[in-house]
Amino acid sequence: MTEHPLKMRLLEAIAPHVVFDGWSPESFAMAAQDCGVSVADAQAMCPRGAVDLAVEFHRQGDQTMLMSVAGIDFAELRIRDKVSTLVMARLAAAQDKELVRRGSSLFALPNNATEGAGLIWGTADAIWNALGDTSQDGNWYSKRAVLSGVYGSTVLFWLGDEGEDHVATREFLDRRIENVMQFEKAKAAAQKLPFVGTLLSNVMAAVKAPGTSTRDDYPGSINRT
Repeated sequence: MTEHPLKMRLLEAIAPHVVFDGWSPESFAMAAQDCGVSVADAQAMCPRGAVDLAVEFHRQGDQTMLMSVAGIDFAELRIRDKVSTLVMARLAAAQDKELVRRGSSLFALPNNATEGAGLIWGTADAIWNALGDTSQDGNWYSKRAVLSGVYGSTVLFWLGDEGEDHVATREFLDRRIENVMQFEKAKAAAQKLPFVGTLLSNVMAAVKAPGTSTRDDYPGSINRT
């Protein structure tokens, strides 16, 4: 979906102000002034002011990530390498660390925390979709939940990584992915145990991914049949 031109102008205009004043009402007012519109007109486009622009900044990063990897052939890569490539591409898409740092502070606030968690979930969802994930059961959720944790912790490490080419960040990410792989191995071993394996399989099969339920008002559902 194409965003309104004014919203894109406001997002471009607010960036230099965010560096000094964060994603704040003050930055939003200055962005509106730079665009030659009143704050009231700007708020008609962005009712929550700078918060709406911070959300748009994050979502644009997801789109930039997807475009940057469009030509990569992932067929021969291991799953851990695929995920690592996408996460690093997402970090590169952010470009300005200070905008991300200020955004992390914004979405850490109690009234914005749910929105921030949703944005990270959306990034994880975009990554799995780009990798062709076909999960239809509880694995749809577990994959995104785990990757959300990996991505969130990697972003925080990346913000403090001043090294060339962010080698330390990639190594940190690889360690987090290795932790996940060890957990998956333990889960696979548990599924081979009598009773435990059957229980886990039944639970995962009962949970349905979005779009697979007969109801359309849930992000997912429990199959009780």
